Amino acid sequence: MQLPSSEEIVEDLAFFDDWEQRYQFIIDLGKQIPGLSEDARTPDKLVKGCQSNVWLDYHTEDGKFQFDVDSDALIVNGLLVIVLSAYNDKSAKDILSFDMDAYFKQIDLERHITPTRGNGLRAIVGKIRQLASEAR
Repeated sequence: MQLPSSEEIVEDLAFFDDWEQRYQFIIDLGKQIPGLSEDARTPDKLVKGCQSNVWLDYHTEDGKFQFDVDSDALIVNGLLVIVLSAYNDKSAKDILSFDMDAYFKQIDLERHITPTRGNGLRAIVGKIRQLASEAR
């Protein structure tokens, strides 16, 4: 799956005048995720702390993480693309050095999602950072 870069996400979201349009863009981003098969949606891949079900799987190629994700909520799939635009195809060092808080602030994301969605986003980011930390 070819995802936009975090820089492209910032540029694309800045193009829209209001958050209604940005939400639609985020939902459309989520439609790019191929999803996981039912067999891959196992309890060990379920990210704890998310309001919606979110499954996260990964493997590494040449020292870079490749993530496969899925959610049962369209908006969450879009939010997963935003997160993965910063982390997918990156080394553990790159993942751990990326300032996700500054990225979210730059796109003004957390002010425009519910607190429970924000907690879920932080859980996903935390899980990915944990995986990267363990791989070092």
